[in-house]
Amino acid sequence: MKLNSFVLAGFACATLLSATTSFAQDSTAAPSAPIKNVVLVHGLFADGSSWGKVIPLLQAKGLHVTAVQNPTTSLDADVDAVKRALAQQQGPTLLVAHSYGGMVISQAGDDPKVAGLVYIAARAPDAGEDYPALTKKIPGRARIGGASVVGRLRRAV
Repeated sequence: MKLNSFVLAGFACATLLSATTSFAQDSTAAPSAPIKNVVLVHGLFADGSSWGKVIPLLQAKGLHVTAVQNPTTSLDADVDAVKRALAQQQGPTLLVAHSYGGMVISQAGDDPKVAGLVYIAARAPDAGEDYPALTKKIPGRARIGGASVVGRLRRAV
């Protein structure tokens, strides 16, 4: 992802965080704690350092930011890495993903600490939908490229 995209993603994340916190405070339900934690999840052909320009922008907003280093050996292993990062968070947490990371946060997002999921140019499956089912919704070349990635992941396991 280009630097400008990540900078925009950081601002979008901070804006969404502010809106989510405001919405939670305006709700008629019992007040919830403000979201102060953001866990960033990279795509398949990247690593945690890809969020390097976004992290200081979010920290400048007073947020506690964690960039997960997924092993990218299997979806389950990546979900486990995100769950370990979530276990270290104190309070409500926003999961933010790019690309393949969307599949990961969709699986890890059922943790009680997760206050919301943010997909930045990411795969956003429906509840219970796996990657092959998701790729059937994507026409042509994008679907073929994505399917080959899944094939490589399965062979690596």
